[in-house]
Amino acid sequence: MGKAFSRGLLALYLVTLIWLVLFKFTFHISRVLNYHHRSLNLVPFAAPSIVDGKVDYGEMVLNCIFFIPFGLLLSVNFKKAGFLPKWVFVLVFSVTAECIQYIFAIGAADITDVITNTAGGFLGLKLYDLCNQYMNAEKLDRVIVYVGSFLFLVFISMHTSHFIRRSWR
Repeated sequence: MGKAFSRGLLALYLVTLIWLVLFKFTFHISRVLNYHHRSLNLVPFAAPSIVDGKVDYGEMVLNCIFFIPFGLLLSVNFKKAGFLPKWVFVLVFSVTAECIQYIFAIGAADITDVITNTAGGFLGLKLYDLCNQYMNAEKLDRVIVYVGSFLFLVFISMHTSHFIRRSWR
């Protein structure tokens, strides 16, 4: 497995993460640009979504889960960087995405998203370190890249098929 492949997967993952965070997986950029609602929540965990009258923490959990691969892929690609610089990179990425949402009024900027995104990146970094104690780093990197590539293809296939089914209606 080459370094170029793992770096390419990280780049593809970051593009997908930006598509998720900023554009909510939409193919219609006009939907995003016509949002025109600038929202900023600086109170952590104060505004979970309400579904059928019940608090839904699903978005917070998904934010955390979506950022776990970020920590894993940073660990695969930047071995010489310490834990803290990689974790700060995840934090800066998340803060930047939330600021862009607020500045361009393309979503709701929320401190809870920053916290859950950064926690997911933290978990990914720690998961890599934990697995690296019990597994050869080269083998671990291969597993992460191959499984990550497979899951990415499954995700894109599922999302694309959903988009195609909706467009046929």
